[in-house]
Amino acid sequence: MNKPKMASEKSASRVLMLLSQLERLNEEPRVSDNEAIRQITGKLLHLIQTQEKTRKEVVSKGSGGMEIILSSLENAQDLQTTLNILAILNELLTVGGGRRTGVFVSKGGTAILLQLLVGSSKDPPANEDLMLHIHSLLVKVGPKDKKFGVKARLNGALNVTLNLVKHNLQNYKLLLPCLQVLRVYSSNLVNAVSLGKSGALEVMFEIIGPFSKKSTTLLKVALDTLAALLKSGMNARRAVDRGYLPTLLAIYQDWHRNDTRHRHVVIRKSILGCIKNLTNIKLGRKAFIDANGMRILYNTSTECLSVRTLDPLVNTSSLIMRKCFPKNRLPLPTIKSVFHHPLPHIPAGGPVAQLYNQPPGVDDVVDESDENEATEVDTENDTEYDEDETGHKSQNDDIETDINKLRPIQMNTRPFDELRAYEYFCREYTENFEDDDFERPTSVIPSSSINSELHRPIIIPTTQSSFGPQNRRPMREDALPPKSDSESPLELDSISISKRPEGKSDPDLVCSLGRLVLDGGVNGGSVDGLQEEGGEQAVLEVPDTAALLPLHDPDLYLEMVKSTRSVPAYTEVAYPDYFGHVALNLREPILERVYGVQRTKIFQDIERLIHPSDILDKVVYDLDNQSCPVIENGESLKFNSKFESGNLRKAIQVRKFEYDLILNSDINSNHYHQWFYFEVGNMRPGVRYRFNIINCEKSNSQFNYGMQVLMYSVQDAINGSPHWLRMGSDICYYKNHFSRSSIAAGGQKGKSYFTLTFTVTFQHKDDVCYFAYHYPYTYSMLKMHLQKLSALRTAQIYYRQDDLCETLGGNSCPLLTITAMPESSSDDHVSQFRSRPVVFLSARVHPGETNSSWVMKGSLEFLMSCSPQAQSLRESYIFKIIPMLNPDGVINGNHRCSLSGEDLNRQWQSPNAELHPTIYHAKSLLQYLRATGRTPLVFCDYHGHSRKKNVFMYGCSIKETVWQTSSCDLHEDLGYRTLPKLLSQMAPAFSLSSCSFVVERSKEATARVVVWREIGVQRSYTMESTLCGCDQGKYKGLQIGTNELEEMGAQFCVALLRLRRFTTPLELHNHNSHLLDMDSDLIETRNIPNITSPTTYVLEEDEPAFLEEVDYSAESNDENEPDLEPDLQDNHALPDLHSDSELSRQDSLN
Repeated sequence: MNKPKMASEKSASRVLMLLSQLERLNEEPRVSDNEAIRQITGKLLHLIQTQEKTRKEVVSKGSGGMEIILSSLENAQDLQTTLNILAILNELLTVGGGRRTGVFVSKGGTAILLQLLVGSSKDPPANEDLMLHIHSLLVKVGPKDKKFGVKARLNGALNVTLNLVKHNLQNYKLLLPCLQVLRVYSSNLVNAVSLGKSGALEVMFEIIGPFSKKSTTLLKVALDTLAALLKSGMNARRAVDRGYLPTLLAIYQDWHRNDTRHRHVVIRKSILGCIKNLTNIKLGRKAFIDANGMRILYNTSTECLSVRTLDPLVNTSSLIMRKCFPKNRLPLPTIKSVFHHPLPHIPAGGPVAQLYNQPPGVDDVVDESDENEATEVDTENDTEYDEDETGHKSQNDDIETDINKLRPIQMNTRPFDELRAYEYFCREYTENFEDDDFERPTSVIPSSSINSELHRPIIIPTTQSSFGPQNRRPMREDALPPKSDSESPLELDSISISKRPEGKSDPDLVCSLGRLVLDGGVNGGSVDGLQEEGGEQAVLEVPDTAALLPLHDPDLYLEMVKSTRSVPAYTEVAYPDYFGHVALNLREPILERVYGVQRTKIFQDIERLIHPSDILDKVVYDLDNQSCPVIENGESLKFNSKFESGNLRKAIQVRKFEYDLILNSDINSNHYHQWFYFEVGNMRPGVRYRFNIINCEKSNSQFNYGMQVLMYSVQDAINGSPHWLRMGSDICYYKNHFSRSSIAAGGQKGKSYFTLTFTVTFQHKDDVCYFAYHYPYTYSMLKMHLQKLSALRTAQIYYRQDDLCETLGGNSCPLLTITAMPESSSDDHVSQFRSRPVVFLSARVHPGETNSSWVMKGSLEFLMSCSPQAQSLRESYIFKIIPMLNPDGVINGNHRCSLSGEDLNRQWQSPNAELHPTIYHAKSLLQYLRATGRTPLVFCDYHGHSRKKNVFMYGCSIKETVWQTSSCDLHEDLGYRTLPKLLSQMAPAFSLSSCSFVVERSKEATARVVVWREIGVQRSYTMESTLCGCDQGKYKGLQIGTNELEEMGAQFCVALLRLRRFTTPLELHNHNSHLLDMDSDLIETRNIPNITSPTTYVLEEDEPAFLEEVDYSAESNDENEPDLEPDLQDNHALPDLHSDSELSRQDSLN
């Protein structure tokens, strides 16, 4: 039983003895010792080939075996000894190669091999066995040595290997390892250029050729070597000049045609890899087009679609075709908004100044040369990064590391005498609350909210008839109105709203409605209206939604619209805003992505170039050309966006049932294309219509991960289902071939726009449907809701509505004050009333984030409700609420900016009273509260997030920020974490793991950071709500709806009530202190996730990868990620507040 073990030990000791002998001979080399060295190396080789344990003994720590063998190789004087040692090394590195190869490299083995290679080549002809052994070793060593390419070039080994290839084209045994080494050489760009100059390209094309079942391994290596060589732009140009691109296309076609059993997919993919690298240069792309490459790859790929295993070929072909697709000009006269609003003055710098200083006649849609000489090289997994073409900045580059800039700077930027004017908005602190105050259950509504001077004709578009009389369906003769010389609008007073019982509908209603113009009369005047026969009033029948929507009233909505001022002076009302939206009781699941949908859509786009005769290219809607003819052939859809919050600039019919749509830029801006809201009519039921929004700017979207667009059907609404529904199939979001100018891309050239595509099948004939990015919530809707809310006031509720200021567009910005009335007018009760802490809430600074308004609606409804919890909450706090910080942006269909063309959430540090009035006065009110000792306990700005799921918060912490880059000894109050923790326990849509409390330099001018740092509010938050849905909790796998958003707003209020219970009286009195001298440690901070842009920290794997992965940045709704908060890969461990007692204990420490 012990004999094998004894034999093994004997062989091991023998190896050590041989190594010892070899070491002595190496110390004093003599010619007479050559024979002894040859015998020793021969014995070593035999032992290593027969005993695995001896291999381990040679490379074990402390044995010095590798050094001895390399020294012997360096001093070898005869060929056989050299071959023996090379064979030994080959045996050692073949098994357990990773660690052993690392040892070999660390001992200088690479340089010794390269020197041996060069030295052996000086006396031709070189020994074939020697060259074979050396190159076999270099193949193993090269990929493990990071400096292999440099070492090979400095030692002069490049041409040695290349010459061996040239002279051994028929010697497959030696040719293969030589090609493998060339492939490793060529991974170094400088080496690739040098080899190209020495004729490596020509040699490769002597090896590769048409389909053959012989030497496929050799062919694969040659193709990979060629692909590596072609990564050099110089080599690519040389290859194009020599006409190699058509050759490669012909070779690929031949392999595609003959490889019927798909046994050589790797070779076919390698050929495509060569073509892909050739087309990285402009000259290569032109040659590809000239060689009919688009059609060749399109046809071959189409034939591969049915075989799933050929997807690598289809995907690579798709990337090549998309890269070579000629960049198209976006079909617009200018990328600036169609609408213009003059500014009181132009900012000194920034995008708006650049826009106004742009010389006349400059083409801002496309650059003179929209392509760089070389495009970015695709990564191995063909990722499309919209950023990072020149390399990432350091991970922590955007994190604020200067602790002095993180500490509070509570200094008055305005004299208190100026701030004293804001006492008007805090009249609750000076009112005497006489007895009669307790008897008036009405709220203070400014009379200016409905200004008769602003009344103008308002149009409610209807179905077919909404596009003009020429498109109306003929009505029955007995239903026709009396004819007149000119069609007059209906007078507002002549319209009655018929509340039809649910379930009953008039099938001819849609056909019989004309375009209704509602006019309240100006200065007492009236407009003659159309009347039905017999002098009866025209009737607009709408579903009775009052029972389900207590805050919605169509009549009141129309009144609110009349006092809303828009830049285009809208005169139409969208049906969904007029009828109202009733939330569905059914859950809408996140859409499962269909396999290959993006690829299919891209191929359909490529067909436009291959089959241009199939493209209609018919403009059917154009805000730039108001006289755009209405097509009357009945085959085209009719579009409209000329209503409040509408956004659609142009619609082009490209195929019979396919339309390209272009969004309008924010006013006084040349970008921010994301929000859309438009009307569609004249559809055919049962037909699949494809819509492509072709000028999106973000590199990715939740539309790639299950989000659907919103659709509202007027027919369904009339029939008793007034719902915004998640609709659309075959949804995806990808980079397109429309060029984005450097003016629109912040100075970067070669950028493209992105396409959001979706397919919809309409259910009704003669319907009118509306599409939106998210559930619309207009400014007029807010005014209507506030007026309805004010009617809910009881004697116990203190409710006041003020106009904080007037916006650039002449609209008022409502400011609400909500709390509980004091129990009586006694001094004690009034004093108790005035001592309540303040909670300051705001929303909708970004117009496209409509979900924030629905969350705010939920908060307001809860605050005005009669529930005991709501009463307790009102008794606990005084609420200051600005429900819409950017009314102008909302009204005019902007996505990000106000009429100043600037992101208002980047103006909080130094707002301008003329350009940013809402921010200026909101900050001034906060400064007044602080100056009078009423610093808010909580500040929260409601937002929406376009790239993440769930609802979550961003807060501010000095220690958590500093810890990202260094350790510190700060002690910090953990109170800022309590509210998010409470929300995670109560609100099913809230995700604690997505919360972050890190402060970045790029966010220093946001509301959250400025209010935290300058006003001294420790609990200063941004609350982000998903536009898509949830991936955790009760709503996991579901898209979010207005019910869930309003529930979130209500749960936020309940969390504030619990926060009040768990907050100490001392903290309530002095809650603006950031740093406390306490011994409790903060939570453990984990690693920062990977960064994909200078200002954005993202989850490494926030979403599953798809066929063509796009960088999934956790980006908020901002260009250049200005509003994105860091998304920590692993959320910080949070205080374990699993019970109220634990919450109380934790907060008591604060």
